[in-house]
Amino acid sequence: MPKETNEINPGLDLEKLRGELKRVEQRKRYRSALRGTLSMLIVVAAIAVLVSMIWFPVLRVFGDSMTPTITEGQVIVAAKGARFKTGDVIGFYYGNKLLIKRCIAGPGDWVNIDESGCVFVNDAAIDEPYISDKALGDCNIELPYQVPEGRYFVMGDNRSISVDSRNTTMGCIAEEHIVGRILLCIWPLSDFGIIREVKQ
Repeated sequence: MPKETNEINPGLDLEKLRGELKRVEQRKRYRSALRGTLSMLIVVAAIAVLVSMIWFPVLRVFGDSMTPTITEGQVIVAAKGARFKTGDVIGFYYGNKLLIKRCIAGPGDWVNIDESGCVFVNDAAIDEPYISDKALGDCNIELPYQVPEGRYFVMGDNRSISVDSRNTTMGCIAEEHIVGRILLCIWPLSDFGIIREVKQ
């Protein structure tokens, strides 16, 4: 009967054995680090989605009513909450669509527009450096017009084609339908930057 022994087989290369053990340990550390990194990325992504949904919605632009300030295909970021002032660009729900227009006047303000397209709020002409062509546009409301409580008077920057609060089809926008104030364009990268507001 062969004699049992605890001695290592002298033919086994100890250096190779140590090297293999080291590779196994490194593989375990790598897998552990990878799992930790993936978990962290998932948490960060979930927080980013939550923040974007609650405070900073990310929106894609469709249509040309806000050119040249905002053009179709751009991706923009809005900030929820707060009151809106003349010149702010806002996103809001109209029916099942998300639209973007310029806030012209708030609750209780008086709006007037002359034949050449100059806009007056409470009898003062507003500076509109963001529009390229003034136009009365599709206007069927009686001017001067007082904005109802809890609502905002909005207009597109592309005045000749924009359907907005100048027409009873849309009218003024209820505060609860407003997503937020548009802060900046994030895509395409060539357009990255803050959305222009009125300079008062």
